[in-house]
Amino acid sequence: MATVSLREAKDKLSELGHRAEAGERIIVTRHGKPAFELVPTQKKGGLDLEAGDRWLLARGLKRPVIWMADDFDDPLPEDFLLHPLPEKK
Repeated sequence: MATVSLREAKDKLSELGHRAEAGERIIVTRHGKPAFELVPTQKKGGLDLEAGDRWLLARGLKRPVIWMADDFDDPLPEDFLLHPLPEKK
């Protein structure tokens, strides 16, 4: 992890940007004290289910059975919120 002064960061922003894109974390200081960091962005994505499977297999565990109703994301009836919920007995 590199440390640069704010003045140096202003002069070399393009170079520091390339270094951050390559994965390096750079601390920028003001008057010798850390002010902020330049960090690489993290890629966005969903769950890595394959990594989860590998983790479970490495521990001798089975993958849980995941079930979702076929109509899970179907629209609700128009009067869904108009009817009160049944009372618990």
